[in-house]
Amino acid sequence: MTESRPAPGGPKSGIESIIDAVADLLQTLVDWLRQEAAAIVRDKIVLPIQRLGLTLASAAAAAALLVVGLIFIAVALYLFLARAVGHPFALLIIGGAYVVASGVFLVIKARSMQK
Repeated sequence: MTESRPAPGGPKSGIESIIDAVADLLQTLVDWLRQEAAAIVRDKIVLPIQRLGLTLASAAAAAALLVVGLIFIAVALYLFLARAVGHPFALLIIGGAYVVASGVFLVIKARSMQK
């Protein structure tokens, strides 16, 4: 007595076709879950990080331009004051203005952190 097995390319029995259908269903489910997870990660993580990066880059560029502008204003003010009161007093006035401005900024920042 010999058992007859179907040829590898031949028709499949009922159990094998059910197993193949379940395997296809599981593969479809896995593919769908991967696609949904990728979409959620893109929407909830990647896009906000990209927006944050663009915001930080814009803020850094604005801050750099502000610093360059303040340097030019300080040099112009120094040249103006140097003619009026002399070089040492011009440096003292400009340095004092920057120290006072930084103190005001620190006080405002400290108060906003306490709230």
